[in-house]
Amino acid sequence: MIGDGLVRGEDGLVRCGWGDSTPEYRAYHDREWGYPVGNDVRLFEKLSLEGFQSGLSWLTILRKREDFRRAFAGFEFERIAQFDETDVERLMADTSIVRHRGKIEAVVANARRAVELVQEEGSLAGYLWRFEPGPHPARLDRAGLRDLAHTPESRALARDLKRRGWRFVGPATVYAFMQAMGLVNDHLAGCWAGDEVDRARAAFQRPSQGTTRGVTDRDPVAGRPLSTITDEPLR
Repeated sequence: MIGDGLVRGEDGLVRCGWGDSTPEYRAYHDREWGYPVGNDVRLFEKLSLEGFQSGLSWLTILRKREDFRRAFAGFEFERIAQFDETDVERLMADTSIVRHRGKIEAVVANARRAVELVQEEGSLAGYLWRFEPGPHPARLDRAGLRDLAHTPESRALARDLKRRGWRFVGPATVYAFMQAMGLVNDHLAGCWAGDEVDRARAAFQRPSQGTTRGVTDRDPVAGRPLSTITDEPLR
């Protein structure tokens, strides 16, 4: 540690402390966490996996993410919305994922709600990005981030999702989703990735309702469509 929650990695880069604790976390921290996402399927995936994380570590879910993608049809919510009890039992028997009936059934139910939301609002991304908070006056230190379990915006989004029938979408879960999907930049002050995220957020075109179906996010490091990357974490 070099102070205030930061650590200098073997590559000389200064990161948020958690972002250098394991190889998986380093890749996730450097190439995913906080970069803005405007793709409906990826946003639904993250909301679903945040629900599975409840009571567990994110590292557990991250290490199983490809298994979750395989089991849940790539998180294409139109397909998941067609799942029935046979699919739930199949998932309950799948030892490669977290076998929690309530969470599995929540993903199926939420997929149906997502289909409804897209029919009503035009896109999941356009709806979710309406809840983007204003930027922090300055990048946070460790104490500031520790006190930020949820925000008025995450509480408002959680409340509206629950009103629509979504499950496992409490305000803390929703704020973790916002952090990961780039609605906020909560990399600590002094973290190299925070500057990259600031630039990505500045260049990002906020989705409007009805315009994000089929959008392909791009890997800001390699410039490749993210849909072509299968052997490394997606940003």
